[in-house]
Amino acid sequence: MNEKYIAYLRVSTKEQGRSGLGLEAQKRDINLFISNYASEGDLLETYTDIVSGSNSSRQALTEAITRAKQLNATLIVSKLDRLSRKVSFVATLMEDKTLKLKVASMPNADKFQLHIYAALAEQERDFISIRTRAALAEKKARGTKLGGLRDATNRRNVASAENAKKNALKLWPLIKPMLDSKMSLRQIANSLNDTNLRTSRDRKFYAQTVSNIIKIASIE
Repeated sequence: MNEKYIAYLRVSTKEQGRSGLGLEAQKRDINLFISNYASEGDLLETYTDIVSGSNSSRQALTEAITRAKQLNATLIVSKLDRLSRKVSFVATLMEDKTLKLKVASMPNADKFQLHIYAALAEQERDFISIRTRAALAEKKARGTKLGGLRDATNRRNVASAENAKKNALKLWPLIKPMLDSKMSLRQIANSLNDTNLRTSRDRKFYAQTVSNIIKIASIE
């Protein structure tokens, strides 16, 4: 009997469209794995999050893991950092004996090897962060002004937050009845997509998007 797979994709909003990190690139890697190590019918379902890898609380990932266990399937991601950038979170998944895991870009790696890779990747990111701070300190010591780009970024972030708030308040009257009728966040997202509505950034809705809208609308 062939192994069955549940695919998990993740991008953060700031990473969308970057080479190697977009949803299409992840789908490509997983499809390449399936075509070489399995068969087309072995990929059962796909779950997607649009959220930072530093956020360990992700609805689609939770759903994908639950579904993989229910179907005795293997959870597959294109790259290990699509699961998480935190080695502690990856380690927790590795220790779960009821979860089978595969990384498309490392088809022959077992759980132990993936754990080692996650630890090395985290060390590399920490070193890059230290190196960046040192470079900025050197520039500041030479009298280079560092705040200009940061101020422009802050202004863009404020404008983006305002736009998201307006859009959330506009959509809330549509979302609240569906929420009251016990529809899941994924079902609500699908309903919004079916009516050709778009997010404040002109994108499709996902469960996490709906969750964010609910949080924003609840504050107002």
